[in-house]
Order: sequence, then structure tokens, then C-alpha cells
Amino acid sequence: MGSVDPTLERMSQLDRRLVAVAGSIKVLSEIAWPAGIAQQFLVGWRRGRPALPEIITPSIGLGHELDELLEIAAACDLGHPVGRYVHRTARSFATAVRMLRAAGTPDFTRYSEELYGRPSDPVIGSEQSLLDAAEGFIEGTLEFERSCLIPEEEVCLLASTVAEELQREVSAFFDRHAVRVVLDPKLSAKAAAGASAIRLRGATCFSPQDIPQLLVHEAFVHTLTKINGQAQPHLPSLGLGAPRTTRTQEGLALFAELISVAIDLQRLRRIALRVKAIDLALGGADFIEVFRFFHGNGQSEAESFQSAARVFRGGDVRGRVAFTKDVVYVGGLVEVHTFMRKAIQRGRLELIPWLFVGRLSLRDLIELSPWLRSGWVAPPLYQPRWAQQLPSLTAFLLYSVFVNGVSLREVGLEEIAQDEPYA
Repeated sequence: MGSVDPTLERMSQLDRRLVAVAGSIKVLSEIAWPAGIAQQFLVGWRRGRPALPEIITPSIGLGHELDELLEIAAACDLGHPVGRYVHRTARSFATAVRMLRAAGTPDFTRYSEELYGRPSDPVIGSEQSLLDAAEGFIEGTLEFERSCLIPEEEVCLLASTVAEELQREVSAFFDRHAVRVVLDPKLSAKAAAGASAIRLRGATCFSPQDIPQLLVHEAFVHTLTKINGQAQPHLPSLGLGAPRTTRTQEGLALFAELISVAIDLQRLRRIALRVKAIDLALGGADFIEVFRFFHGNGQSEAESFQSAARVFRGGDVRGRVAFTKDVVYVGGLVEVHTFMRKAIQRGRLELIPWLFVGRLSLRDLIELSPWLRSGWVAPPLYQPRWAQQLPSLTAFLLYSVFVNGVSLREVGLEEIAQDEPYA
């Protein structure tokens, strides 16, 4: 048996300390709005007298946790890739604590942007910003709205019905772990996934298309990577989901929707509208104006409230102080898809299954590659079905690499449909 690398052992010990501290830091729970706020707002809205929601900014301590996180970060060996991984993770949670403690102030937005980004951030490999991409999606989906998009009011599945359907699929897939699907009326998102439970927002209308989206996104990426990460023998922080990994993790989950043909125009439009709404809030729009923006773009009153609440949770309903987390979806999707295409182009097929060893970022994946290869970082217990079909996925990505070089600006429909040259 080979000797134990003392640096790896020391970093593993620091990682366990990190898990003990960071496991109790729940960003979304800390800034969640209390039940009843939506009903109060909508009553005023329907009477023609909408008022800004009255949100009491939470008093969040976490001083001991912050000190411990900074102490762990300072003890990391920055000359070693595993040390840098633990350092980044500890610093990410420390920034999250600072953000929570600054709720309701401009510093909240500053820390939020540090963790998640802002609408003006560039899209990788492009001259466009995330906002540009979002506005393009919004404009593009408008052209198909009448024929393809189904208004939410026309189809309404009860949360309990959706939960039962998901539970059957989840129980069959996670054959070595018990994962429950439960209802949570306090959620601002439609769903949130952990290792042992997937929570659905209660008293919400779901559409039939929500079921496959929730399954491949929440269960087969978010729950899956958390279970795999918690099973890691040396780096259990891979089961935490540090805020800095959100971009990669949401991008991976959204890519799963695409590759599984679970996404639809309404879902893409909803993601794009959130980016635009964050930009409006940062520019000074208040909660009512952002609510009107969502409602004017086809969302129901109830969904418009929840969408606007996502933007202002932890912020200031008067505007300019906002939670920017929802910009990660567009940027993360492009980055994950581009990363996969580049991995295939360079013959690095092993990187695909490694994406699921835990909740990590693309940078983590590259830097931890030697220890993934050696087995010190354990392979994933579970992989989504589409990732298990590596030959099919590889064929799709190889084709994507080629077709990406075909410029749509250089050809028109008429040119493509010209007479056959060999007739």
C-alpha cells in the first residue's frame, strides 16, 4: 500500500472542518420571505392599490462561522490544487455569510455579484453579455408565443399530483438512497433539491412539461450531485454546493433539460425574463415595477409575485439592491455546453462523468483531475441516463463542435434551399 500524501491528508482534514461549519449556512432559507406576503400584495394589486411588500430584514449573525471559515481558508496550501479547492470553497461560504449579514444594503448586491455575477457579465466566447443573450431569447420566443407557448392558466396540475409522479421516478432511479418528494409552501422557486428530499412549492399550478424538467434538473442533477458529493471519502465538501459552484451546477442542470428534450419555450423565456428583471431592479425598478414586468410578459399574478420575489429576496423592494443569483442559468448553460464540446474536441471523454462526482465548478474539475484519475476523488455513484449513454452524447457533441463553425449570418434560407447542385 502506498504512503499517504501528508498534504492531501491535511487538506482532507480542513475539508471536514469546512463541512462542519458550512453545512449550516443556508443562503436561500435565510433570505426567504414569510408566508402570507404574496396574498397581502395580490389583494392590494387586485384592488388597484398595490403596495410594496413589507419585509423585515433578517438579523443574521454567523460571526463564529465567518471566523472559522476564514481560519480554514488561511490554513490551506495554495501551492497545491486540492488546497486551492478547499480555499476557494471556504472563501465562497465566507462571502455568502458577508452577503447575508448585509441584507437590505448595497453591500448585499456587491457580495451577490461576487458570488453569482451580474447581467452585464460577458458570455464566454462571445461579445455579448448575459443581458444581451436574455433579451435575444425573450425576443425570439415572442415570435412563437401564439403557436407554441401554453398559458399557465390553461393547464394546472396540483403540486401533490406532480410530487406523486416525481416520487415514482425518483425512487426507481436512486436505488441505494431514500429520496422523498415533499411540498413546501414557503419556496420562492418551484422546486429545491437536497440529498434526501426534493421540495416542491405548494399551492402552485404546475404544467405537464414541468414534470420532465423537474426530474432531469432537480432530481437527476442537483439531488444526484449532492448524494455523490456527500459520499466522497476525502472531500465531503463536494456535497455542500458552495455558492461559487452555482453557475456550473445550474448550467449542468439546464443542459440536462436540453439534451433530454425536456426544456420548452416557456421555460427558456422564464429564465431569460429573470435576467432582464435583475437588470431592471439594479437600475432602480422597485418590486411593483418588476412584478408588472413579469405580468406583462405573460406570467400569472401568482407566478409574477414569486418571480419578482426571487429578485428582491435579501435586497430592497424599493430597487437597486437585488439578489443576482438568477443570472447564472444563461451563463452556466453556455459554459457547460462549451466545456463539453471542448472536452470532446480534445479527446477528454473522462471529463463528462467526472462532472457528477459532486457539486463542483468547471475549474474544480480541471484542477482535481489528477485525483479523479487516481481514485482519491471517488467516481460518481449515480449518473444521469443521458450521461451514461456516452457514445450517443459524444456523437451529439462532435456534431455540435462542427456545426458551431457554420455561420448563420453567411447564409439565408433561400441559399440553403437552392436547387441541388448535382441534379
